[in-house]
Amino acid sequence: MLILGVDPGTAITGYGLIRVQGNKLDAVSYGCIRTDAGLPLHQRLQKINSEISRLIREFKPTHFAIEELFFNKNTRTALSVGQARGVALLAAANAGLEIAEYTPLQVKQAVVGYGRADKNQVQYMVKTILCLPEIPKPDDTADALAVAICHSHFYKMEDIFLIRGK
Repeated sequence: MLILGVDPGTAITGYGLIRVQGNKLDAVSYGCIRTDAGLPLHQRLQKINSEISRLIREFKPTHFAIEELFFNKNTRTALSVGQARGVALLAAANAGLEIAEYTPLQVKQAVVGYGRADKNQVQYMVKTILCLPEIPKPDDTADALAVAICHSHFYKMEDIFLIRGK
């Protein structure tokens, strides 16, 4: 199984592709999509959609996982993140991928074992779980890999419950 995890944002959208083989998780590719603050919003969203679509065509993931929007005190920020999230979801839906959405609490619980873990703990565990030489930068990239790791755990649990239910 190949999972594309995404941490959406208008300025920086993190992505991480992981391969799952049994209990082994490997980072295939990770990084971020940066958009210029000087561009109109529609051009920034177009770039995010285009780059996510390119990643899907290039790597052919079987699953797409994205972080759900959490409550944000800054309404303007929440709206722009929601728009970035929407174009990423559209790219995945257009490619026919299985899509999963996870809250920040679920991601932290799956990666660290504690839903209130701080960013440093999540980043350290992403590095450790994927046997990376260093913590992926920027934070959005590590967060995207964490979303993909989270999906691998939830998907395995779903398989266990389906097998036992038969």
